[in-house]
Amino acid sequence: MPRRRAAPPYPCPSRPETRVTRLTVPLVALLLAAGCAAGPAVSPPASGAASPSAPAASPAALSGVDRLFLTMMVAHVEQTLEIVRLTRDRITDPELRTLVAAVGATETDELATMRTWLGNAGPDPASRHDHSGHGVSAADLARLRDATGPEVDAALREVLGAHQRAAADLARAHLDVGTDERVRDLARRIEQSRSAEVRLMTGQPAGR
Repeated sequence: MPRRRAAPPYPCPSRPETRVTRLTVPLVALLLAAGCAAGPAVSPPASGAASPSAPAASPAALSGVDRLFLTMMVAHVEQTLEIVRLTRDRITDPELRTLVAAVGATETDELATMRTWLGNAGPDPASRHDHSGHGVSAADLARLRDATGPEVDAALREVLGAHQRAAADLARAHLDVGTDERVRDLARRIEQSRSAEVRLMTGQPAGR
């Protein structure tokens, strides 16, 4: 009679039920693993005022998992803006051109915000991860760069659609493990905006 596999004694939170892209899987796994390692956030005391001897929490403080998410998302947004720069002047579909312009404006603002938060939080000596290999490939960038005519729109919908779906997946994963409410709110907005962009570009849902 086959033996049952014992359940792990300290299960981590379950991963969000979403269809992640091949390139997103390592990043989502890394983010969720960091959240499991960090453990649940400590809730504040239910009573009124905090102890006068306890210092006020710094608004610049970031947990390891929040910092990791911001670092990964900064790299992701930088690639989005590179895609926008490569294609914005060659897009033939007016609606797609308008969408890409909006993506560029939104993510430029998000990038400035995330860099400010990371800068205020100071250097993270514990972070040694390189996430450069998990974004848009050099081949995809070359495809966008070399495309002409209607090929530009087709390549852009495919490459940027997959890229924004990956961002939505990563942001959705952070909502399971993030601790800073500012960062969680940003992740929520990223998940919603990228999902909407994927639907507009491809006519397909961006996840779940």
